[in-house]
Amino acid sequence: MQDATQERFARTADRIAALQDARAAELEAKVVRFAAPSGEERALDSGSGAGALAFALARHVREVVAVDLVPELLEQGRRRAQSTPNIEFVEGDATQLPFEPASFDLSGSLRTLHHVPRPELVVAELVRVTRPGGRVLVIDQIAPVDPVAAHELNAFESARDPSHSRLLADIDLRHLFEANGLVLLANRHEREPRELGPYLDLAGCEGEARERAESLAPPSYTAELGWYLLARR
Repeated sequence: MQDATQERFARTADRIAALQDARAAELEAKVVRFAAPSGEERALDSGSGAGALAFALARHVREVVAVDLVPELLEQGRRRAQSTPNIEFVEGDATQLPFEPASFDLSGSLRTLHHVPRPELVVAELVRVTRPGGRVLVIDQIAPVDPVAAHELNAFESARDPSHSRLLADIDLRHLFEANGLVLLANRHEREPRELGPYLDLAGCEGEARERAESLAPPSYTAELGWYLLARR
């Protein structure tokens, strides 16, 4: 799965970064309103891609470290960070972060968990590197409550993108947070309409894979995103 993730995101790094640019202002406004950083935090963007969450936080915290497995995505981020000196890009694995315990005041993950076969390891690492009393921010697409609908949606997402692992339902995420000693401070859901053609293009989905994904696509696809702000005990 790690090889599939690296190959897919290396191949589509420029498209991901371009979409990130288009959404940057909107994401920054939402993140700042939801997480309300004080301006003094050392923050982490785990599984950062080209650094969407890092850039959203950069003007509102002391410094941000962005960590990702894919060098091509990190390079896209570094190019964009030339005028943002408080972001550092580091190659690393979100399930084995290269940092000491309690290294960050605010640790976050944006649209990452569903790409990881063992998302519990990502959450455990976010908790490990966050200081006691610090906060953890998780934003990810969530699965429908209906198991049949969830299975069908995961089948489509896997056909579209070989790096997709599994969407978790809201209740699964809450159990995961609780198991890691996190206290929920705030939560909200938002709906995100997705136009099928551009969404397949973003993943580089072509040929037979595209035909299969199109056959499995939900009608009028609207994803549901869960936003969770948590405190480490």
